[in-house]
Amino acid sequence: MVETETYTIEGPSGDTEDVELPAGLVDTLAEQGEEPTQVISDIVVQALAQHSHALVHHSQGETPSDLVDINETMEELFEDRFGMPLAEAMGHDH
Repeated sequence: MVETETYTIEGPSGDTEDVELPAGLVDTLAEQGEEPTQVISDIVVQALAQHSHALVHHSQGETPSDLVDINETMEELFEDRFGMPLAEAMGHDH
């Protein structure tokens, strides 16, 4: 078993949560010179963008307008961070 390393996420109200990961995992995902915290942050943005997209576009029933607004903002944040629309990154559009 490999050692682990801990990353701490802090919320807007100051609450924190530790995430323990196998040591070296984040390094396998990093591009040369990329800091581990940037890799973790990129993954968080990607995952939340995909979840937001799924809630709005792949759920049954009518989507509440506040979720539509949240998704639109998440897609804008994704594009700002990665320089491409979420639809392009995911390979499909609605």
